[in-house]
Amino acid sequence: MPQMTVATSDAPENGAVFQFTAIGTGWQIDTEHPLPGRLRAEITALTEDFDRVWSRFRTDSLVTEIAHAPGGGRFTFPSRDTLLLNLYDRLVSETGGAVDPLVGRDLELLGYDADYTLTPDHASLANRVPDSWFRDVRREATTIITDHPVVIDIGAAGKGYLVDLIADTLRDADVDRFIVDGSGDLRHRGLDPVVVGLEHPTRPGRVIGTVPLQDRALCASATTRRAWGEGLHHVLDGRTRQPVSNVIAAWTIAADAATADGLATALFVTEPERLGSFTFSWVRMLTDGRVQWSNDFDGELFL
Repeated sequence: MPQMTVATSDAPENGAVFQFTAIGTGWQIDTEHPLPGRLRAEITALTEDFDRVWSRFRTDSLVTEIAHAPGGGRFTFPSRDTLLLNLYDRLVSETGGAVDPLVGRDLELLGYDADYTLTPDHASLANRVPDSWFRDVRREATTIITDHPVVIDIGAAGKGYLVDLIADTLRDADVDRFIVDGSGDLRHRGLDPVVVGLEHPTRPGRVIGTVPLQDRALCASATTRRAWGEGLHHVLDGRTRQPVSNVIAAWTIAADAATADGLATALFVTEPERLGSFTFSWVRMLTDGRVQWSNDFDGELFL
């Protein structure tokens, strides 16, 4: 999947690069020194376990088990993922349901399913009663309780959360300088900032601006990055269950990548002032080409 952010300068000099594939996309970790084999193996195992829990594209995942449980049930996620579940509770609440992880079935019916049919099932969509996170799921810490099959999709914040998990693994191994790049979702640590370009959503290779990134995260989303037909893409409004149409791209900067990732999605479906309990800065581009940004955005935009 094409990146929406591109590191342009001030990365660790004479450093090492660890590249790998996880959750269906390309990853890169830039460090000052090569990562030991045991640490690379730990990161690989972490990404595999995360995918086995959360992927709706795998037949052996916990999410798939939940989606195929005829009468629902009790399903326990790793304690590691408490922060992700808490974040979704908060995003659903603060956006009035515009961000909802139970849009998974709607994405499937629109064609973005495990088989990548990319063909909408309009009849099923018309007759569907949508699921809602607060109505159809009950949470007890990391256990969720359902009474019918539901399809969880963590596309709004999951990749950013995995970026954070990898960053925590590096920090626990006393790696002091790094950039974790999960296909454009970035987490930086170190004394020297990295300058990041904000890639234009419809003109690959061009940027609409740059921002310095130091000891924080930058995440981006665009409706052009996973699209499979006219008006068909992966960013749905949880209230209408339809692809959004008025925003084409968003970039957010926050202390952690999960929050930045979730808020980048939220900016497609809600106004920034509704997200005031979060600490973040942002830029977004509307489908008519206009660009909006927060007053505390500390980068440069080429307008």
